[in-house]
Amino acid sequence: MIPRNYHGVPVAGSVRPGPRGAALLIAATLAHATLAQPVGPPRPARGVATSCLASGGGYLRARIGGALHADIDWPNRGTWCAGEPQRDPAGVRVSFRRVSGRGPRLLFLFGLTGVREGRPLREGRVNLTVIDESDGRIYGTLGDRRCTLDSLSQRRLPAAHTYRLEARGFCTEPARAVRGAGHLLVSRFDFAAPVSYAKR
Repeated sequence: MIPRNYHGVPVAGSVRPGPRGAALLIAATLAHATLAQPVGPPRPARGVATSCLASGGGYLRARIGGALHADIDWPNRGTWCAGEPQRDPAGVRVSFRRVSGRGPRLLFLFGLTGVREGRPLREGRVNLTVIDESDGRIYGTLGDRRCTLDSLSQRRLPAAHTYRLEARGFCTEPARAVRGAGHLLVSRFDFAAPVSYAKR
């Protein structure tokens, strides 16, 4: 059993770093972005190339400062990504992880408030969580008022209730470490990923 305080949040130091510990901590602390299943991609089969979008055109680009300085430029090939609806607040959650190549081992989770199936959106709100998988540190905005969507569009894909979602935005305040000190500021981000609304 994991010790928790009266809010149901794991007590600091009670969750070990790593993908499972990160998933548990995020699920407990980010009340409006509850994770229904473990965070991250399934292990790819040997010899099978991972792609964000099967049809091509998936990507994540972001500029990061603070505890880590990086210009993220993850193309479709070698990047895992996925999108699904979230309920509280209503919208979608889009996740990215670089599976191959060099660079920081980061997992990005964007909670996009107010996104509806097939609809465009301007000036939307974003909750952002970044997990540094090299040390298990988690950074979160802990709300959707520190990051903004400039624009969001959706294009239907062949699978039922599935779309290519493309978004662009920025953060005006940093995502702070959930445990300990430190922060990350994602000053801008652009991405495209599939979102399946069939999981509602």
